[in-house]
Amino acid sequence: MRIGRRPSLGLITASLLLGAGAVPASAPAQDNKGHPEIKVDDDGTLHVPELTVPTSSFLTPEGKAFLTYQLKSMKDPRSKILPPGGELPFFMIPYLKSAEQMFKVDIKETKVAGIPAMVFTPKDGVKPENRNRVLLNLHGGGFMGCYPGCGKLESMPLAALGGYKVIMIDYRQGLDHKFPEASEDVAKVYRELLKSYSPKRIGIYGCSAGGILVGQSLAWFDKEKLPMPGAAGIFCAGMTLSDVQFGGDANFISAPFGEAQMPAEPPPPKGAGLPPIPYFNKVRYDDPLVAPANSLELLAKFPPTLFITGNRAFDFSSAIYSHGRMVKAGAEADLHVWDGLFHGFFMNPAVPESQDAFDVMIKFFGKHLAR
Repeated sequence: MRIGRRPSLGLITASLLLGAGAVPASAPAQDNKGHPEIKVDDDGTLHVPELTVPTSSFLTPEGKAFLTYQLKSMKDPRSKILPPGGELPFFMIPYLKSAEQMFKVDIKETKVAGIPAMVFTPKDGVKPENRNRVLLNLHGGGFMGCYPGCGKLESMPLAALGGYKVIMIDYRQGLDHKFPEASEDVAKVYRELLKSYSPKRIGIYGCSAGGILVGQSLAWFDKEKLPMPGAAGIFCAGMTLSDVQFGGDANFISAPFGEAQMPAEPPPPKGAGLPPIPYFNKVRYDDPLVAPANSLELLAKFPPTLFITGNRAFDFSSAIYSHGRMVKAGAEADLHVWDGLFHGFFMNPAVPESQDAFDVMIKFFGKHLAR
């Protein structure tokens, strides 16, 4: 996801003010401790002065060091450059090296229903309880690349730690492809898997763009009259889209605290918003096939779904809102939030918080996929 520039006085949400010494709009220029005034517009827009924000006290020492590495990496000019093809961004290369050391898996390149894919299996074999189960991973990368790099970071832990066969596919992305081509690719692969697996023994998950695509794929399965899989994981994402990233408060909170960047601009007339992701050029953000959270009727048909995010992630609000919409629709959904961490934090498998996230994922699929 791209981060836009904010107006000269950035917009920060009301929830932040609990930790920022909030004062009423009618307060004097400074409070009794000499803090600058927080200004409130008639429409509720806030103008928040400079803040000093330490790392979360709930993070492990490794987590705090990881957050610092993330924030400093985002200040590096190389972070603004999209690597070609399937290459990882420079700051993620150490994550893959760690994953290759930690997770012993066999990787096979193949095609499934004509779609390029990689199959990950544990070196010591698929666990007996998972021999008739399979996980389908939809990799991240902003619908612009990161195959196979991001997909390896998402697939290797669940294959090795969970004892699963994991299939990761190279679905069509921008710039050359547009919505709904990725959803069509996932449906092709899913149809092929249904020839060998009961739908209730298939799990589907993804992070970031892959997490968005999980929701869109479930909506597409419903459109195509396909049976729903046994469980889904929407990680580092939600099921909403807007002209400012995913929508919600996180657009304005997360960029500085999780990405060391200025908040996104609000949509017009107060700001320029953000240009759409090329893959979603000219789509309607209220279309349930694009943003399934817009339809309670659709969400009611979804399988048990796990949301994983961090409270410094720009997907944070979307994940919370999407989880709430599923609950409102009567569907089963779990939400796990890691305090102090950012978009896609578990891509680094070496930190304890990531290992805790893997444990949550494995237990969720183990519980909900039919044996």
